[in-house]
Amino acid sequence: MSTLSYSAIISERTLNGRQPTHDPGVKAKFSVRKLDFFYGNKQALFDISLSIPERSVMALIGPSGCGKSTFLRCLNRMNDLIEGTRHTGEIVLDGRDINDPSVNLVDLRRQVGMVFQKSNPFPKTVFENVVFGPRVAGLKDRSRLEEICERSLRSAALWEEVKDRLHESALNLSGGQAQRLCIARALATDPGVLLLDEPASALDPASTAHIEDLVFTLKRDYTIVIVTHNMQQAARVSDQTAFFFQGKLIESGPTEALYTRPRVKQTEDYITGRFG
Repeated sequence: MSTLSYSAIISERTLNGRQPTHDPGVKAKFSVRKLDFFYGNKQALFDISLSIPERSVMALIGPSGCGKSTFLRCLNRMNDLIEGTRHTGEIVLDGRDINDPSVNLVDLRRQVGMVFQKSNPFPKTVFENVVFGPRVAGLKDRSRLEEICERSLRSAALWEEVKDRLHESALNLSGGQAQRLCIARALATDPGVLLLDEPASALDPASTAHIEDLVFTLKRDYTIVIVTHNMQQAARVSDQTAFFFQGKLIESGPTEALYTRPRVKQTEDYITGRFG
């Protein structure tokens, strides 16, 4: 797709009221500085420095195996679950390095929620899926749990579809509904950040549109980082875009500028389909 075509996508989202966030004075939610990451002896990320503004959508793009998902998982330390991983550099969230030994991992993952590529509802009811996190945190008050469930499902644009099915198995939901349920489950812990790892890659076009609309709504209250292989999707939903290649951050900046006026030829080659 040409840069001219991407300009049309970006213009269309503006006409539809999806104004991007470009304010350079916006506070950084994450500040990543000189991040190197290793799986054993294999280095996966090289000297990554990136600022992620709060209450905006940052898209991570690049070919398969370029480090996008590895970087995403660094933001809530999910890579800690993989034996033999290590890193150097800093990942600062709201002024604090998340890898500091004093950081409580449970609290961090409550603050930085994550939704994976394949929807993974638990074999429980819709209600129990949504309130799983608050229950684990020790909340037992039924009325409070019901309030959290409704608020989270409304935020995930799913309440009207499941309000009469709260006590049915979540495994009966459609693929698109199940993915929005996973988003609701992440929102129930009241995070400040939502990490989305290709959340629509397995969905049909209508369900994908639901997810994209939801992302634009949620950025009013959350910082969202989304990994996507769908270049048009990144152009539609994101305020900022970061292009990764072979574990390196090649270019980042406002989506409109990166898609229509990239500074690096390698970026232009990727977004116009010359490689990738």
